[in-house]
Amino acid sequence: MTRLRLVGFSANIQRPSKTRTLVEAIAAEAAVRLPVEVRIFDLVDAGPGLGGALGRDQLSLPARRLVEAVEEADALVVGTPVYKGAYTGLFKHLFDLVSPEALAGKPVALAATGGGARHALVVEHALRPLFGFFTALTVPTAVYASDPDFRDGGLDSAAIRQRVAEAGSQLAGLAGARAAQAPAPLARLAGGAR
Repeated sequence: MTRLRLVGFSANIQRPSKTRTLVEAIAAEAAVRLPVEVRIFDLVDAGPGLGGALGRDQLSLPARRLVEAVEEADALVVGTPVYKGAYTGLFKHLFDLVSPEALAGKPVALAATGGGARHALVVEHALRPLFGFFTALTVPTAVYASDPDFRDGGLDSAAIRQRVAEAGSQLAGLAGARAAQAPAPLARLAGGAR
């Protein structure tokens, strides 16, 4: 099987970050189960050119590359810190610039981080509807982690690590099934038809 492209996107604006740690953990779980090439991006990788762009034609090269990586991925792990009850504004702006057709049917694992448990439903109330608009295939298990779930830059909660494993497994399953159902190249089809 050809290695699929798994892109992790963390909407953090600093490094290191808890959100990136969570995105990396889910991507690593998927990579254990499926041959994938993993690339992780942070919102900060887009540079200042993202916020000032009113359309795709105004994106800086780093921001354009990030949008294209999201669109060209075979599967995504998407995470955001929670600000005032939802995803960040620049996170939404980046996805406003993504072509809706590019995410149709694409497997996506959703994650978020916040200061406490009160934001736990942001994944269901903000992220899942956004990716529903794109008709992406979001995995059933979403992962939300708050400050007490981390220690020394890593995940410290056994319950969160279990959800990470479930989300990574579901993502690998969807991505593998989608790849197996991909249409055969035209040359093979033409050669086999009689």
